[in-house]
Amino acid sequence: MTVPINSSPVPERVADLAAARARHGDRVDFLLRALRMGDPLADAVIAEFDELGRPARTALQRGLAEGRASVPDAPPAVDALLAHAETVPSWVSPERLAEGDRISLAVPFPWGNLAFAGGSLAHTYSSPSIARLLVRTGRLTSTAPRRLAETGLWNGSTILPGGLLRGAPGYVQSVQVRLLHARVRASAVAHGWDADRWGVPINQADVARTWLDFTVVPFTFLEGIGYRLTEEEQSRLYRYWWYVGHLLGLDEESFLGIEDHEQAGALLDLLDSTSGPPDENSRALVGALFDAATANLAAVPRSPMDAQGWRDLLHALARAYHGVDAATALGIPESPVTAILPLLAAGEARARRYQPHAPGAARQAEEEGIAAVRGLAASLTDSTAYQDHAAAS
Repeated sequence: MTVPINSSPVPERVADLAAARARHGDRVDFLLRALRMGDPLADAVIAEFDELGRPARTALQRGLAEGRASVPDAPPAVDALLAHAETVPSWVSPERLAEGDRISLAVPFPWGNLAFAGGSLAHTYSSPSIARLLVRTGRLTSTAPRRLAETGLWNGSTILPGGLLRGAPGYVQSVQVRLLHARVRASAVAHGWDADRWGVPINQADVARTWLDFTVVPFTFLEGIGYRLTEEEQSRLYRYWWYVGHLLGLDEESFLGIEDHEQAGALLDLLDSTSGPPDENSRALVGALFDAATANLAAVPRSPMDAQGWRDLLHALARAYHGVDAATALGIPESPVTAILPLLAAGEARARRYQPHAPGAARQAEEEGIAAVRGLAASLTDSTAYQDHAAAS
């Protein structure tokens, strides 16, 4: 996947290149390559879909559900993608895949929902290049509740016990998301995407950002309310998400070897420090996201707050995590509940300290997370955008 550094100009989206080199050294060269790389395997499948239509989609769907061996006559690009997806690298632990990402599953509701919206997705949207591409799709601002639920379904499916085993929902959906990225990439290029300015649409750096937005970002966001992971928990989290990165088509150079927040944070800083500030697209996406997230939280049976109360808390946590300047640029206002965040953090930190000494507490938290994910899956009776795109129709 490596290309010569001087094979094309540095995309205009890259900010403070000299400062980044002083701070990150040769890792900047990795970033510049990543900005110019898409996903050749998935991109080839999109071309095959367009050329062959239903037979290619049928082969892909059957191969994902039943395995590559079930479609010996699959078109070559579909066959190559299936081979990549179901070839489990030597660094993947079968035991870890079987048990799922129990670190993420154990995060209490509503903390996980607040971290997902205020941390993960708000950070994704803070990239002006990603926000520009998403707004161009015409979906995320107008149908934010549905897209929030679909992203949550994919995330939940990936972390369930056995969710990433071949043919399981998380495995299938991760490859479907990968192909939807490739479709958006092809469509953007066809409609005149300015790669010299923005880099390849949904390039390797953008996918790396997404990977970080489901690992280091939500858990460092949660540290703001006292929910901290031990070193052992961090290692379990990242090692599980290595395989998610593989299924999403992310170059191993981006993630392999990352086992804690410090290492992930270095990659995050490389991406953030070279990205421009949030723009009007970012603000539109975050505004729609926060509307949807707070409405969802208020709609939960026996919710302790109304939508405005949840919004105030979300604003406070998001400003604490992203910082005043970035939060302001994202359109996140000051919150009247900021002053109580230290009290929340102290209480949650105390609960985390006592949890290992309470028999079955951790397992109960994990089981509650599993039930919540399955409940979300049951509530989405229609197919998702990434499922519709891959459907054999």
